[in-house]
Amino acid sequence: MTIQQHTFETEYPVGPVHCYSAELNGDLVLFDTGPPTAAARESLGKALDLSRLRHVVITHCHIDHYGLAHWLDAETEAVVYLPYRDSLKIARHDERLARLADLLTAYGFDASYQAGLRAIMDSGLVFPRFPESFRIIEDELPPQLGIEVIDCAGHSQSDLVLAGPDWAVTGDVLLRGIFQSPLLDVDLESGQRFRNYDAYCATIGKLAVLRGKRILPGHRQSVDSVDACILFYVGKLFDRARQFKPFAAIESVAEVIEKLFDNQLQNPFHVFLKASEIIFMRDFLADPERLKDALTQVDLFAAVAERYRGVLHD
Repeated sequence: MTIQQHTFETEYPVGPVHCYSAELNGDLVLFDTGPPTAAARESLGKALDLSRLRHVVITHCHIDHYGLAHWLDAETEAVVYLPYRDSLKIARHDERLARLADLLTAYGFDASYQAGLRAIMDSGLVFPRFPESFRIIEDELPPQLGIEVIDCAGHSQSDLVLAGPDWAVTGDVLLRGIFQSPLLDVDLESGQRFRNYDAYCATIGKLAVLRGKRILPGHRQSVDSVDACILFYVGKLFDRARQFKPFAAIESVAEVIEKLFDNQLQNPFHVFLKASEIIFMRDFLADPERLKDALTQVDLFAAVAERYRGVLHD
């Protein structure tokens, strides 16, 4: 089977984004779409016979990965498939942001900050238009395509890995050189905070099943070793935890960010990213055994045992 990579420039720190197309059981399938730009639309239209496109499968609803889903839904006969948890965000957008505001208040963020973040969330800069019609990947992806769907929260709670017999489209789950903790969010099923640290540890165990497969990443050119990726992320986790420990007794996350960055971090969304990371670190320091168990499960704890103990006991 031939898998074709399609690369589009983005303005984001992760750099160019890759999407992939393949013929699966006679159907033309596109994994992710690229950003909602004229250049991406033109490039995709030249690379693919869009009249033959039958399925558009999205790893997660971030702008550079699903930005053209609305356009493809309107302009082609393809069925668009979105992750279940992203479908909840669509259907319950206002409820989600209201509950997120409650969380941010509890973590010390004032109304002015929250208004700035809400404006970004509602602007279309982070979440462009969703397709008018779509189906749920986990429930409705046709089995004849032979795609295994693996829930792998990486930097959001909705991240999916889409795997074939010897390949896997990983979206943003395996970024290069970037520590990613799943974003602070609300679990709309329970109404409680999404436990990003718990999800991160569960993902470590799931990523091990990708060993030996050809990895088709969302941004980097190649992934030679899934284990090396996991160890890199865990190493960065330990580095960030060390930075956070001197501020661990401060209850307000907003105050921790002010002290860490000396009030230099101004963009509300960038502050939100750091808040997510700090809450993640709090959860790790409160329950480090969860990470140890996840790494032990995939035979990687021995490689980081000394650093693990150093973070906890220094």
